[in-house]
Parts: sequence; C-alpha cells; structure tokens
Amino acid sequence: MLTGLLKTRRSPDISESSFSCSREGLTIRGTEYRPAGSNLPAAIVCHGFMVNQNTVRHYARHLAKTGYAACCFDFNGGSVTGSKSDGKTIDMSVLTEVMDLEAVIDHVLQLPHIDSDKGVVLMGCSQGGFVSALAAAKRKAQISRLVLFYPALCIPDDARAGKMIFARFDPRNVPERISCGPMKLGRRYVTDVLDMDPFAEIISYPGPVLIVHGTDDNIVHPDYSQQALEAYLKRPASEASVRLEMIEGGAHGFSRKHDALALKKLDGFLKD
Repeated sequence: MLTGLLKTRRSPDISESSFSCSREGLTIRGTEYRPAGSNLPAAIVCHGFMVNQNTVRHYARHLAKTGYAACCFDFNGGSVTGSKSDGKTIDMSVLTEVMDLEAVIDHVLQLPHIDSDKGVVLMGCSQGGFVSALAAAKRKAQISRLVLFYPALCIPDDARAGKMIFARFDPRNVPERISCGPMKLGRRYVTDVLDMDPFAEIISYPGPVLIVHGTDDNIVHPDYSQQALEAYLKRPASEASVRLEMIEGGAHGFSRKHDALALKKLDGFLKD
C-alpha cells in the first residue's frame, strides 16, 4: 500500500522527500533523493545489519547527482536504533527484508517521475547486499543492474555454525530469542537461512552485477564475494557480465578513502 511522499526539502540540485509504503501491515519509511526532471531512472540502496538508512544515504545522494531518483529506507525491525520503520528485531530475517525490499521496488516503479521501463538499479551493503541479491533473483525483470558492497553471503554458513557476529547458539536447537550484542533476534533469523545455498539462490538474476569488497574485511570474508563471482559466471554466456572489484585495505564498511574508490567503481559500472 502506497502512502506517498510526506515532505520535501531541496538542495540547489537535489530534492529530498520522505516516503512510506507497507508490507503485511508494517510501514516502511524512507527517503528519496532526486534531480529535477521526469522519466528518471530509479535506484534503491539497502542498509546492513543493525544500522539504518542514514548509513547509506550518501550513496543515494551520489546516485541522485548522477541522474537517478534514488531511495533508501529502514527495514522493518532491521535496526538497533534510529529506524523510522515499523517492526521488531525479533521478527526480522533476511527473508522478511526481501519482502520489505519488494514493497519498496513496487512503490518506486509506480512513481510518476520514474521511467519504469528502465527498471531499477538495486544496491545493498552487507546484509542489505545479500537481501538485494535475493530480491534481484525474484524480481529479475524489474532490476536493471545489481550492486553489492561487501555482501553478507556468509549468513547461511554462520547460521549453520551457530556463530552470527556476536550471537552464539546451537543450530540443532535454535532458541526462540537470541542475543546478538545490542540486538535481540528471533528464531526465524536463523531458521530462514539454515538450509539455504545463497549462491544457488542468487544466480537466476540475469543482469549486470558489480561486487565491491575490501581485502581486510574481518566480518564477511572476501572469499564469499569470490564465490559469488564464480556463481554468476556460470550463468549462460548470453547473459550479462559480472565483475568483482577488490578494495585494497578495505574493511567491512568502507572508510572515507575506500568509499571514494568504491564510488569510482560504481560510476564506471553504471556508465558501461
């Protein structure tokens, strides 16, 4: 259900508008950044685990400055603090976030200033990258390009190992509540991915893919992005290309220096 744009602020070249939409009775709230004009291409940027849209809004603004109507939003139950969306962290999982993202895709594609025929550039960081890759596979006809920054494709393996960031549990007897540092998770966060092969799930997306990962990431090992590259390369030869760009010294969540390098990779990918 669309509830529309709520308020607008303007910079000299980019307007900033709040929006909301819903999924199963939960309200998703986000922000759109866009240049003047109509028939604009669309982009959606997804934040990672525990954090909120403020951590990726600079990517949305960057995309807006290059001509996209770019949205970021808070996942339902996906943040420790600062979220404007509904939902509880104990009800959140990768799959509920995929549903949230699908609702945002539907919202964006019906906006009057969007050229829906161009599809959506979908971008995600960490868990938001994993969610974006899964959503792109489900909505392949609507996603024009996929951008994954240090995607957390390790989540199913971590669940099977009973070690997910700060959380420790028995994967053979998953508790109803799991403490993960400051965040309280529910059982479904684990059970939704226990039997998942993430690489088999994501490769049905046929479009161009950019993966950017730091060599010094100690949360999601770069090998997971290498495996994603190899999985995407197994698609039929007629399908679009995939590239993996490594950021030397980059950690999980890029510094200002490494972010500048990653944005150059993004710009080159979008221009190709």
